[in-house]
Amino acid sequence: MHCRDNREEIHRTGEIPRILLIGNPNVGKSVIFSKLTGHEVMASNYAGTTVSYSSGKAKLYGKQAVITDVPGMYSLEATSSAEEVALNLLNAGADTVICVLDATNLERNLNFALQLKERGLPLVFALNLVDVAEQKGIYIDVLALQKELGFPVIPTVAVRNIGLAELMSKAFAAAAQPGNARKNHVLSSEERWKEVGRIIGIVQKVEHRHPTFWERLGDSMIMPFPGLLIAALVLAASLGVVVGGGKGLRAGLLLPLVNDFYVPFVSNLVSSFIPEGMIRNILIGDYGILIKSIEWPFALILPYVFLFYIVLSFLEDTGYLPRLGVLADGIMRRLGIQGGDLIPMMIGYGCAVPAILGTRAATTFKQRLIVSALVVLAVPCASQTGAFVALLGDQSVLVLLLVYFISLCVIFLSGMLLKRIVPGQSDTILIEVPNLLIPNTHALFKKMWIRIKHFMIEAGIPMLFGVAIAALVAETGVLVNFSKLMEPIVVNWLGLPGEASLSLILGVLRRELAVMPLLEMELSTVQLLIGSLVALFYMPCLTVLGVLIKEFGVRVAAAISVSTIIFALFFAGLINQAINLILSIV
Repeated sequence: MHCRDNREEIHRTGEIPRILLIGNPNVGKSVIFSKLTGHEVMASNYAGTTVSYSSGKAKLYGKQAVITDVPGMYSLEATSSAEEVALNLLNAGADTVICVLDATNLERNLNFALQLKERGLPLVFALNLVDVAEQKGIYIDVLALQKELGFPVIPTVAVRNIGLAELMSKAFAAAAQPGNARKNHVLSSEERWKEVGRIIGIVQKVEHRHPTFWERLGDSMIMPFPGLLIAALVLAASLGVVVGGGKGLRAGLLLPLVNDFYVPFVSNLVSSFIPEGMIRNILIGDYGILIKSIEWPFALILPYVFLFYIVLSFLEDTGYLPRLGVLADGIMRRLGIQGGDLIPMMIGYGCAVPAILGTRAATTFKQRLIVSALVVLAVPCASQTGAFVALLGDQSVLVLLLVYFISLCVIFLSGMLLKRIVPGQSDTILIEVPNLLIPNTHALFKKMWIRIKHFMIEAGIPMLFGVAIAALVAETGVLVNFSKLMEPIVVNWLGLPGEASLSLILGVLRRELAVMPLLEMELSTVQLLIGSLVALFYMPCLTVLGVLIKEFGVRVAAAISVSTIIFALFFAGLINQAINLILSIV
């Protein structure tokens, strides 16, 4: 079972039925897809998670089908690039379409269901989140709903696998009888909503219940008070978990393992076979490949990345991030974007790649470009955060906080500038606020495992190359020559040691690699700040650059990359010169 990257591949499946999984955003499609196929797709409790599509094979009672997880859409009239992908997949046809309905918001979902019926598609409906609906006092007569829609309706609780086997059985049956589907009369929007109201009156019963604690808490999170106070507490707690917990893991477990056991063992082993000289230095010297390739990614960065992904996954699956987006909408609109765009920006603190891809859910190109540019310029990813904490956490927590404060200021000021110079318009906020839920433990740990594995592949391998490059340029004399070439910028303008030029070389591969060489130097507090600012705003890593080219073209990607390099060197140098001027006066 493999992820498909183009539509044609899905259709080269012979006699295997093709099933589309479709529905409004945030109804549990990706959870159902993951459960049915075992495919590693992240299921998050916010709109806009699935911005491309994936497919995998599902098996039941010896039968197979290719299931495609289609991006969420509210209607068959696409208003974003994500909905365009969904509509293209729908137009390509399928043997069966599974439409997932949210039992807690059936009225809105039925409008989309009726649009699908008008297309004459072979349908099976999954009525998901029935457990949450009943907790809210919402009861749905499934048999009556099935009669009204004219297609099978299967109640499901996807996170607990309830109803999924029956759902697939009905999907296989529908695929085996394609002639049963026929086009319905096309209704106007007004007629369709009247029909929705009629069906709701027949199938849905709502009992009055006092709001639960979770419902009251969810509502309060989007109000200025106590929403802002809750946001401050959540962000402070998140910072405490990542920084405090990461430092504990690093100092109490990982660094002792590396320094007390691994380094002596490898050093003695290499020294017993290889005499003193360049080769030994490349392997176990100051930037030794066998030493730093373990110490940097595993002992210094991984603990912070691991804890950050725990926090991010928890905030996603509880449904808190959309509430934070609603709360921040007033500020975000000053940047030419909307509160919903805060979600991909928050994801950017994990990795810029999914953050940029997540902008596909935005309704205008201007919003996509502004969010992507801000993420690339000033949002540090999880591995960068780990590098910053490793560099600054033990020496100056205040400098660490100052770096992130400067990052937020640059995001705000740059956003205001981009709002004026980027052509186009920005839409008002359109974000679905899901139920506030206690995360499913299995889904939460599965998501964390996927993200950690992706980090080790996407960051660990480039970091290994970076360590090799560092060792080679340091031992072959290239660093000395490059340092002399860059001396006017690195030494005179930035006030850093000449060997800090190595950061500019390694930063091309991964941004956190621009931080790691600084760990090996004796730097003053000012130099720590300047070096961190250069690394923060430096050019995007190669993976992010590739995504920018794919999403926006070579010219835009080049413009963003060149701008970040110039800004990083100019801004950090300006701060250095200003500090030196102030110190000379004082």
